[in-house]
Amino acid sequence: MGKGTLTGMRERVVPGDDLAAARWAAGRIAAILAAAVDARGWASLALSGGRSPWVMMEHLFHRDIPWGSIDILQVDERVAPDGDDQRNWTRIAPLLAQSPASAARTHPMRVAQGADAAVRDYLAVLQGMAGPIDVVQLGLGDDGHTASLAPGDPVLDVTDAPVAATALPFNGTRRVTLTYPALDGAREVLWLITGAQKAAMAARLEAGDRSIPAGRVCAPSQVLVLDRAAASPAIPPTGAGATA
Repeated sequence: MGKGTLTGMRERVVPGDDLAAARWAAGRIAAILAAAVDARGWASLALSGGRSPWVMMEHLFHRDIPWGSIDILQVDERVAPDGDDQRNWTRIAPLLAQSPASAARTHPMRVAQGADAAVRDYLAVLQGMAGPIDVVQLGLGDDGHTASLAPGDPVLDVTDAPVAATALPFNGTRRVTLTYPALDGAREVLWLITGAQKAAMAARLEAGDRSIPAGRVCAPSQVLVLDRAAASPAIPPTGAGATA
């Protein structure tokens, strides 16, 4: 597998277009979860929102794996009422309901009760887990944010809790987000990054640029999955399934 320069990066994979990247990510995640259940009887996955992740979830949730032994968590969520179109869970829930993954144990962030109460609730959820999250799926914003760890927000400096609320509105809403301690403690972080508008920031992420929030993620095992459009032309594609 190709090595990246980001701390902890193990693989960089460019499987093709955005649909191919989503399918590849779904297969990788499914394999990790199935192996974890086989080894110890349970597994856990934290999901981000966004167009490519939703496509990935459509493929993942129909995989034949032991969903009843899997916990599904959120990476972050907008503070908005239940069912609001801004909410990541508003998109994730129907995908779950219409698939074999409906058997999973789900843990949506209960942000309708307010940011501070949602943080307390999710802290209890995370503390009740039997171990680190097996896979955290992350995206990358045009400004270098990941999860809801946005440039300039004091949430970037939270080191004593795995979940926190943003201090500032981010694109119009406050957020509840997993923090660096939770991300860095994951057994694997899988980055799913698609689109030409992400190419410059993806290159900075892969170079380990700590001036962007995404560049500060230091999980020991990370996989950077890009489509051709997001892959920087300055860095040739490498890794299993890479294409020219």
